[in-house]
Amino acid sequence: MTDIVDPSTRSRMMRSIRAQDTRPELMLRRYLHSLGYRFRLHRKDLPGSPDIVLPRHKLAIFVHGCFWHRHPGCFYTTTPQSRQDFWQEKFLTNIRRDRQACVELERMGWRVLVVWECGFKHTIERLSDIPLLIESASLYQEWPAIPPRRPSGT
Repeated sequence: MTDIVDPSTRSRMMRSIRAQDTRPELMLRRYLHSLGYRFRLHRKDLPGSPDIVLPRHKLAIFVHGCFWHRHPGCFYTTTPQSRQDFWQEKFLTNIRRDRQACVELERMGWRVLVVWECGFKHTIERLSDIPLLIESASLYQEWPAIPPRRPSGT
């Protein structure tokens, strides 16, 4: 299947996708700061360079886009119709890298919280769950734990 836009337009669209300081990340940072949490950003000395690090809580927070990081069962975890082999390999690489970063962080004594983009689109009023997750003793958590919007037919 061919792309529905020309190569220069596709290139421009892909360049506009941000790796850090995304809208969900900024919303979460503002929320955490308003609650009095103090944090560091994108610590390169930690595996995976977590988006937000709360040193006092020994917690690394990753803010993941559902499309790029493949939120299981999420409506936004779609696969482009063109170059499907390329995309499958790209997504698998992302998943492996994410999993390895979590394993390494836990081995170093850090806890991990993955915050999914879809939570900001559909469950923003439940942001109050996040402080509970921060204070929890669990090594690995996700918010939302279950995608708020699922593909039709599931």
